[in-house]
Amino acid sequence: MAATTSESEKKQEEGAEAEQVVNPWEVSAKGKIDYDKLIDRFGCQRLDQSLISRLHRLTSRLPHVFLRRGVFFAHRDFADILDAYERGDKFYLYTGRGPSSEALHLGHLIPFMFTKYLQDAFKVPLVIQLTDDEKFMWKNLTIEESQRLARENAKDIIACGFDISKTFIFADFSYVGGSFYKNMLEVAKRVTYNQAVGIFGFTGEDHIGKVSFPPVQAVPSFPSSFPHLFSGKENLRCLIPCAIDQDPYFRMTRDVAPRIGCHKPALIESLFFPALQGETGKMSASDPNSAIYVTDSAKDIKNKVNKHAFSGGQDSIEKHRQLGANLEL
Repeated sequence: MAATTSESEKKQEEGAEAEQVVNPWEVSAKGKIDYDKLIDRFGCQRLDQSLISRLHRLTSRLPHVFLRRGVFFAHRDFADILDAYERGDKFYLYTGRGPSSEALHLGHLIPFMFTKYLQDAFKVPLVIQLTDDEKFMWKNLTIEESQRLARENAKDIIACGFDISKTFIFADFSYVGGSFYKNMLEVAKRVTYNQAVGIFGFTGEDHIGKVSFPPVQAVPSFPSSFPHLFSGKENLRCLIPCAIDQDPYFRMTRDVAPRIGCHKPALIESLFFPALQGETGKMSASDPNSAIYVTDSAKDIKNKVNKHAFSGGQDSIEKHRQLGANLEL
């Protein structure tokens, strides 16, 4: 009887997993995204009020609205970063963007707006990776088009107002080599194909370019990848603000880091910014009607909201006047 119950529980778990897909390239669910399940599945921690209060005390700044409203809700070793800061040890920030659209949309802005707050609060350096190589491998784009989109996206990122004396933005096609490439190989040599399949879900149909990519996103976590910025500071810790779908890259990175003599990167992770159509997916560049872009005109935004936005409104004006909105939606 016990075995039957166990099998039934396993089937339920597998069913729940099938109902929501969250990985670096796809986010979808049959209902709302279950973030508690994601925390359990990925093995990160919920960001609690005590950490937010401690951040407030250490920086003497009101915590960002994304913290106060739970938009950034999970972390890995964020307490260690605060410990280091309290001791007077430095750290740096790392975030990035996969350029697959002409401009950033509101969902893309979330990590950059929050990273700016962290840079201002802690007065620390920041590296921003533009993974134009990743988009060439995952999307139907030429190398030249991927590079062009990276430059266009860089303009939107710069407009977020980062401290130019403490910020380095680089695109993979232009930058990968030297110390960065050495660290990529150190990581690649320590991750088996079976581990990569387990973490990222690669299949036999995926080309080897995809399988080879994760070390590229891993190594900006290590200061030795940037000798022109951090020479003699190879012991710096790294904090990565990102959406939780990027967590698999850094689970892999954190597993490898101690084996190559590096600190594990710390993460602070956000919810997904919902698509206009509702909370079963995230705003996505692959569906322009799901997203509001920073380059959209007021008229474009009005049309998108009127035509595509999911709301609690009833099917007809008459019904809406009679019943009002469904506020749960």
